[in-house]
Amino acid sequence: MRLSAKGRYALAATTSMAQNYNANEYITLISISEKLGISKIYLEQVFSLLKHGGIVNSIKGSQGGYQLSRPPQEITVFDILSAVETSLFEGVEETVKESSPDIETALNLIVYTPLDEGIRSSLQKVTLVNLVSEAENHKNDHGFMFFI
Repeated sequence: MRLSAKGRYALAATTSMAQNYNANEYITLISISEKLGISKIYLEQVFSLLKHGGIVNSIKGSQGGYQLSRPPQEITVFDILSAVETSLFEGVEETVKESSPDIETALNLIVYTPLDEGIRSSLQKVTLVNLVSEAENHKNDHGFMFFI
């Protein structure tokens, strides 16, 4: 499975927001952009999709910015990717239904449907809290080896 830059940036940005989750605090795109090294203009596009998908809320003005719409433990990777990866979870197109409906049925039953269900199930099990926890585990792990 290959995620677009939009999907990868959405996951990184929402994980960053979850690291500093405070229900009353709004975070600016500039601060996320600077922290993660992602173009602010690109993040604007991503956050427009996240807002439309109900993942973040926004407020305009000098004290404005974005915040997660729900606590991090309630937002799954599936939720985030569904909001920004519009074609990732579309049904598979028919391959040979006209000429070989038996093969088409076999492909759907044994390959496409189980694959879609497996991906969906896996992504629904991972929350932003899981990503934050894993990031914390690797926070100081920069590949350094210390010898005593």
